[in-house]
Amino acid sequence: MTALLLPALLALCVLSALHARVNVYDAFVRGAGEGLRTLVSIAPYLAAVFTAVSLLRTTGLMDAAQALLAPLLARAGLPAECASVLLLRPLSASAAMGAAAELMAVCGPDSRAARLTCVVCGASETVFFTGSLYLGAAGVRRSRYAVPAALAAYLAGVLAAAQLV
Repeated sequence: MTALLLPALLALCVLSALHARVNVYDAFVRGAGEGLRTLVSIAPYLAAVFTAVSLLRTTGLMDAAQALLAPLLARAGLPAECASVLLLRPLSASAAMGAAAELMAVCGPDSRAARLTCVVCGASETVFFTGSLYLGAAGVRRSRYAVPAALAAYLAGVLAAAQLV
């Protein structure tokens, strides 16, 4: 039944467009062209975020940051093992999920650290990735308060999750 949902929805869209006398093929081609132009305009921002994440992991800077943050995280009631996920999540969802998988392999899926990272990954946004995507697509050059406010919200979410998990 669910396998038919997407084709049925697509057929419904085409039928409603035909009923409204919209040239479906031309509308699709126009939309695809706009999507490709958007992709080209945001590609440099995406490349910058992916490069930063790769550099953090391969240079050992992530391990150094994790060691530096361990005492601070302990005072905030956060397991030190979560540091890599907490640092990577604002940058890249896939990098954070990889770090979360590593954490679960080491600490176990039922550990407090694993539960916390699952809550953080599921309930937070990739601040820099999303910010670069949307601000870049909109042509915004100065984000002003957008990124600091998003990071503050992320931190508040992490601290709240630490109290609940």
